[in-house]
Amino acid sequence: MKLLDDAIHFATKAHAGVSRKGKTRPYILHPLEAMNIASTLTEDEEVLAAAVLHDTVEDTDVTKADIKAAFGSRVADLVAAESEDKREDLPAESTWETRKQETIKALKTASRDIKTICLGDKLSNLRELSRDYADLGDALWERFNQKDKAMHCWYYSSLYEILKDEFGDVPAIQEYGNLLEKVFDRK
Repeated sequence: MKLLDDAIHFATKAHAGVSRKGKTRPYILHPLEAMNIASTLTEDEEVLAAAVLHDTVEDTDVTKADIKAAFGSRVADLVAAESEDKREDLPAESTWETRKQETIKALKTASRDIKTICLGDKLSNLRELSRDYADLGDALWERFNQKDKAMHCWYYSSLYEILKDEFGDVPAIQEYGNLLEKVFDRK
């Protein structure tokens, strides 16, 4: 488990001092939760390492080359597959829908390993959205680049349709579906 221990330390350092949007919770709790969810679907240490590292390339100064040097090509490729092209030269709110469409398109043909990481990531996000929505209601969406709740529903629902085909009725996908209903009043 040295690879996974090293990945946890690496991710903790990369996300040091960062908190979740609109919150004071340390950001590292999200990748750790994503890894924990992924661990209910696989014991593959490289997949679990990629799950805990999944936001390092997208949200920090870490590059794919850094991940490759520290953890090898497979982990770097898995992290890259779960990383959006943020188009740093453009306002995030103007690229939100394009980035989400790219994620949905890529996920349709992605490997089970990539889908495992995605399920861990998105279920962790939905858990947090559910907790925050219970407290804030529709004011929650103001903290995001995309402020339209319906667009978030479209995105998470689109991913759900792809992921449920891969994972059937495992508890993680069942929880995902239940949280979709709870957060977005989706039936």
